[in-house]
Amino acid sequence: MSLAVAFQMDPIESINIDTDSSFMMALEAQKRGHRLYHYHPRDLILTGNRLTARVRELTVARQRGAHYTLGEPVMTDLSTLDVILLRQDPPFDMAYITSTHLLEHVQPKVLVLNDPAEVRNAPEKLFITRFPDLMPPTLITSDKQAILDFRAEHKDIIVKPLFGNGGAGVFHLKADDENLGSLLEMFTQLYREPVIVQRYLPEIRQGDKRIILIDGEPAGAVSRMPQAGEARANFHAGGSAKKTELTERERAMCAAIGPVLREKGLVFVGIDVIGDYMTEINVTSPTGIQEINRLDGVQLESLLWDAIERRRAAA
Repeated sequence: MSLAVAFQMDPIESINIDTDSSFMMALEAQKRGHRLYHYHPRDLILTGNRLTARVRELTVARQRGAHYTLGEPVMTDLSTLDVILLRQDPPFDMAYITSTHLLEHVQPKVLVLNDPAEVRNAPEKLFITRFPDLMPPTLITSDKQAILDFRAEHKDIIVKPLFGNGGAGVFHLKADDENLGSLLEMFTQLYREPVIVQRYLPEIRQGDKRIILIDGEPAGAVSRMPQAGEARANFHAGGSAKKTELTERERAMCAAIGPVLREKGLVFVGIDVIGDYMTEINVTSPTGIQEINRLDGVQLESLLWDAIERRRAAA
């Protein structure tokens, strides 16, 4: 079964082939004989209810400096494709949200993953609030006094932008830190949205675990270790990868959220876990495939394409 597969993602020339998960998805799809195409969200054109884009045929190779070739742009009716993978990186802003609305015009004829409407309804730091028993004490607000009261109760807190990504804008503030007021003023200037405040979890020193779920089932995990003197463990913030295994608590977390993910068409998801708590559910453009593959000797991209092909066959 050869499928026409388009990657809606950032410029292919800018990816790091040693870490990028979309690159692994493309390699596996190509290995299976699927035809690959690439376009950027800015290439989308909606005329009435007909969604088109200037797409380029794509081939990939694990060869640094020559990892891709692109054909000439061809105006294409996206409803003629079999699969579209929504893989551009956040920020989860109005441009991202608009692309999810546009992609709904080709459903259900085209299998769009993750489901764009459910991606839109599940921002990582908000979706987790549907599972309050699994998350640390958390506050989402623009109210300064509520934040001050939260810190008075929990002493050590993390403050971060509600729609940030990659560890950007994450601050660890202790009970006696005098910068909270200035920080909130800065956030107010930079963002219109509320901030998210969570109790600081000292278990971060043992790693921030990224667990990949494929069609609602845990498929692999990696611990992201923060650098000395750093409160963030994200790979984008300099965190390093360490081999890990799932605990019983983490398996229970996956069992709790798995049915919801499957129902919503959130096929490729990454959750972040610190200690006994889940801190985020990443559905926009999760990463971690290559790190887990190297440490565990697995091929998560193969499991992912098995799931995609099953869904496409059942459509």
